[in-house]
Amino acid sequence: MTLSTIAGRQLDRVARRFGHRVFPEWALHPSQISEIESIDQIQVPGAITPEAAEYLNTANPRLLELRRMYAGLDDAVRTPLVWAEKFTSAQNLADFRGNSMWVYQLGDGNLHARAYLLATYYLMANDRLGLMQKLPEDGAFGAICFEMAGRVISRDLLDSILEIDFLDRHLQIASRDDLSILDIGAGYGRLAHRVMSAFPSLPKYWATDVIAESSFVCEYYLRFRGLQGRCELAPGNEIDRVLQLAKIGLAINIHSFSECPPSAIGWWIEKLAIHGVKYLMVVPNAGNHGGQLLRNNVGQDMLPLIERKGFRLIAREAKYADPEVQKFGLNPTCYWLFELKS
Repeated sequence: MTLSTIAGRQLDRVARRFGHRVFPEWALHPSQISEIESIDQIQVPGAITPEAAEYLNTANPRLLELRRMYAGLDDAVRTPLVWAEKFTSAQNLADFRGNSMWVYQLGDGNLHARAYLLATYYLMANDRLGLMQKLPEDGAFGAICFEMAGRVISRDLLDSILEIDFLDRHLQIASRDDLSILDIGAGYGRLAHRVMSAFPSLPKYWATDVIAESSFVCEYYLRFRGLQGRCELAPGNEIDRVLQLAKIGLAINIHSFSECPPSAIGWWIEKLAIHGVKYLMVVPNAGNHGGQLLRNNVGQDMLPLIERKGFRLIAREAKYADPEVQKFGLNPTCYWLFELKS
């Protein structure tokens, strides 16, 4: 055994105490040695227009109106776990598709360029519905984009295609004209935009939230994408009216229940059960054992809250069917689908 090998092993033992590892360079693939920044992000000219920058500001009367509306909501759903005022006030509203509170796109874990690359090639091999060709990425509003395999991609695009594919395999949404959707915690409306662009036959997509800033940018974004009439904001304080009139068949919650206390999760689930929403899709944040556990960000189990209201689990799948991609692909988690017992 050489002196360098002995020294390396000693360094590795010390590094492991602090959550790091030391490997010899020969044991690594060249892509593991190169810097993440070697895969360049694409800067999209005019990603944020002057008109958008003027409208999307904290003094806009529409945002102030939504704040007043939501101030009267039940404390059970308004009490934040993550989305406190100091968190939302720090965001640049015009840059809402950047690395923002709505979609973390770069950072720790599997949020780096090589994870994007792996997810891109996985989707190219498993895109049943051809959505990589059908749904373009234009980088609007500061979305972090890469050019990979001859395509411009973003986390918005990759995540949305995988979520749509899951829903189609279980609920055949690509061929339906009778399924209205409610997106709880819809963020800036990314999934609403992708679903309704992919499937013109779907009748209605409602985007709801109890965070005024989210509803504000979502309403703007859906209008910007030309989806008026097909996609509509359902303000959180009007959710009972919407559920009563809209005949929602599917509710979706992508990552936001993970950022809510049990009181808020229970509040939403009870609304869905009372109004007979048949299906519920939940995607937890990746920190919960890769989404295999249905817990919020502080480890509280949300599964009993869902089951007590009459929903039963009918499908749970890894985001990526390939176990190796599930380990190393972009933001791995699990998709959970529930059905309301009749």
